[in-house]
Amino acid sequence: MRTELSFAPFHAIQTELLAVLAADTQTGKGPDAKPAPTLLIHDDTIQSAAAQVLASGEFKAGANETLLLHAPAGLAAKRLLLVGLGTQAKVTVHSVRNAAGAAVRFCKPRGIRELALALPSSEGLLPASARAAVEGAFVGDFDPDTYRSDRKDQSIQSFTVAAPANGDRQALEAGFREGAIIGESQNFTRTLVNEPGNKLTPTVLGQRAAAMAKEVGLQCEVYSTDKLHELKMGAFWAVSQGSAEPPALIVMRYEPEGVSDGPVLGLVGKGITFDTGGISIKPSDNMEKMKYDMAGGAAMIGAMRAIALLKPKVRVLGIVCAAENMPDGKAQKPGDVQTAMSGKTIEIINTDAEGRLVLADGLAYAKQLGATHLIDAATLTGACVVALGMVNAGAFSNDEDTYAKFSAALQVSGEKFWRLPLGDEYVEMIKSDISDIKNTGGRWGGAITAAEFLHTFAEDTPWIHLDIAGIAWVEDARPYIAKGPSGVAVRSILEWARQYAKA
Repeated sequence: MRTELSFAPFHAIQTELLAVLAADTQTGKGPDAKPAPTLLIHDDTIQSAAAQVLASGEFKAGANETLLLHAPAGLAAKRLLLVGLGTQAKVTVHSVRNAAGAAVRFCKPRGIRELALALPSSEGLLPASARAAVEGAFVGDFDPDTYRSDRKDQSIQSFTVAAPANGDRQALEAGFREGAIIGESQNFTRTLVNEPGNKLTPTVLGQRAAAMAKEVGLQCEVYSTDKLHELKMGAFWAVSQGSAEPPALIVMRYEPEGVSDGPVLGLVGKGITFDTGGISIKPSDNMEKMKYDMAGGAAMIGAMRAIALLKPKVRVLGIVCAAENMPDGKAQKPGDVQTAMSGKTIEIINTDAEGRLVLADGLAYAKQLGATHLIDAATLTGACVVALGMVNAGAFSNDEDTYAKFSAALQVSGEKFWRLPLGDEYVEMIKSDISDIKNTGGRWGGAITAAEFLHTFAEDTPWIHLDIAGIAWVEDARPYIAKGPSGVAVRSILEWARQYAKA
């Protein structure tokens, strides 16, 4: 998708469709209160073109609500699309991101291949809305129907961000450029997650990561079985040993010029390209979705892409532990004891609790390579989905300063994470009678005991764990995003890394 930033008067922009944003400015309450949709731009021509429909009550400016006007009087655009942001008091820059996605998704099935979005004139939303609008447009443009033989390419060819002429041009241009990089990186992650298991094996995931790294200037090495044995990654190898497909240990390095000291951030992702559950096999219903069990690893690859292009002044290390979890005669069994890279021994209670095993060795290896701060991401537990639904992802941390930076990152990324607790009581639940720990702690508090398992390997290194199981896959299409992979965590991990560059 071609993107452009324009400072021309909104009504003079020649395009197939001009989208403008509106909020409900109603202040009254109770049964007599009526919506008061108001356009968030200063352009008398557009205000006049939309005045009648705004007064009619047909459009209420609800979040991501749309209404199309053809041949609007006085406008160079062929169509005018009103997009709602919801109640004005609740409007944020994240509302703009979603509205941009909604505008793009409105156009796609209607054969409209170019559009412009007028940014709101509010000082509270500028200039951050320029970045958010481009991110939202890229997110909205993605569709998962890659392998349909009758696929009709509905991609948007041109997206213009129309900014107020009196806006801070330098800041708007910087935000616009960032938005394109971040949106493309999130979609790169979504493309990986969308691939079926027969197309994206651990080896192919390594090849895709290496090709991306070469394109954007990252260092990248991809290892396999011999390296796992050399490093004594017994936990990682135990997961992969039941598959005919070899594992892949993907190591990406970002070394900015002029930075030789300070923190080294370790990004560790679960890359299970297909998860049957192993010997503790999953039910057949919905198992096809287990192609997305590598979404955490894909998020790290996408975040590394964005980091390489945006060039924050902090060293970053990305590690993805990729494998298939399969149930053949060589697969690990419940009751087995595995020795992780750190030397800790693990009793295998359930072979479907495999993600924490590959992450255990990934975290240990990141520390060995010099990481001073860790963040991992994984579609780790159904228990987290039970706790938080498909609205928030789970977040855990052993360090308040580290989590404070992540919390600040969320204010920029707009992604929804909810912090869950850690504690010694949960550690007791994963103690084993035969080894150091066991890989599940029972039914209760499953997301927390999984996090405590990983905490065992992060040890005292400042660490964040992201359990993205509930929101890595969008179960039902929304106005601003298609059904399928979400690319969640890419924006938040990037912004977390940038917090250290600011410091």
